[in-house]
Amino acid sequence: MKARHLMKLLGAVLAFTLLAAACADSDDDSETTQETAATAQTVAASSDAGDSGDDEPDGATDDGQAAAEPDDEGTADTVAPEEPAEDEPAPEPRRIAYLSASSANTFLLASVGEMQRLADENNIEIVEFDAQFNAELQTTQLQDVIASGQYDGIILVALNGPGLVPDVEAALAGGMQVVLFNQIVGADLSTNEPQVDGIAASVLAPPVVTGERAGRLTIQACEGLDPCRVVYFFGIRGIPLDVALRQGFDSVVVDHPSIQVVAEGEGQYLGPERGINAIQDILQVQPEFDVVVGADQSLQGVELVLTEEGMLGDVALIGLGGSSPAVEGVRDGRWFATVFYAPASEGRLAMEAMIAALADGTITGGVDPNAGFLDEGLVTSANVDQFTAEWDG
Repeated sequence: MKARHLMKLLGAVLAFTLLAAACADSDDDSETTQETAATAQTVAASSDAGDSGDDEPDGATDDGQAAAEPDDEGTADTVAPEEPAEDEPAPEPRRIAYLSASSANTFLLASVGEMQRLADENNIEIVEFDAQFNAELQTTQLQDVIASGQYDGIILVALNGPGLVPDVEAALAGGMQVVLFNQIVGADLSTNEPQVDGIAASVLAPPVVTGERAGRLTIQACEGLDPCRVVYFFGIRGIPLDVALRQGFDSVVVDHPSIQVVAEGEGQYLGPERGINAIQDILQVQPEFDVVVGADQSLQGVELVLTEEGMLGDVALIGLGGSSPAVEGVRDGRWFATVFYAPASEGRLAMEAMIAALADGTITGGVDPNAGFLDEGLVTSANVDQFTAEWDG
């Protein structure tokens, strides 16, 4: 019995020891759990501090980027990029009607190049009308442009300056801006000042003045010759431009009785061929002469014929235009002189005046692109190296 009781007692002691060990383990687990809970509370407190004004917004990662939150299926939502704002439509271009005396004229082609460059830079559309050196056709074109109501402005190279005054007045009354270049609108062909109230600009060398300059060069070429026989080339006989050119020429040479105009031709401002035909006809009736005066295009043809005839060294050529062939001819001694023109500059100045007028109604007034040239643009062997041609003739 005693042994039996002793075994029971030992079993009880062993069971108590195991129970005590289990309780100790439980206490360690509890402390770990409490430490974990305390850590969780600290993290939560830190998160709450972020909500109350921390530098990073809710859900921000360490690099400041928003963290994606899981959706119902456990995947992260993707933040869709904002759609770019649609570009605003470009403003409609302003439309300008360009009424050319002739689209085939090489002088005016140089002007149009500069006009188009500035138009492209300023959202302006140019619509060109070719009058083909036909004054009646140009009048109809101008009236059609005005009646259409589709244009903000008109740039005009007038073939019949006095006759176009009523139509220009109608264009201005219709709210269009009007810029003249190369040719006058009005009765006075000795000035470049606008002769119709409201014209924004008149960019040109007055044709009477140009004729006077040609006359002064003729006097130089005729020095020491008596008589000095001159062949005079019109561009288009009878149009106001050519009437004014001849008027200016005659007003200067009239005081020099040794200067005699012995023949006249017509070149049409359209290149060498007309000059070739005209001078060949003149040679049939007037085989001897000392000076030829005319537009550069005509004189290129005259030079070819006189070279073939062996006469070039005995005849002084005086051009109107300052083209590349004329300037080169003066430099080489084949031409006596030329009256300089700057068609590219004319086109640029005309379009600049139109842009200013469209912007705020600026009135530029009369502009003589030749006024600032050396020696008034009278190109001779003495100054030819100071001039650079703006067109090819």
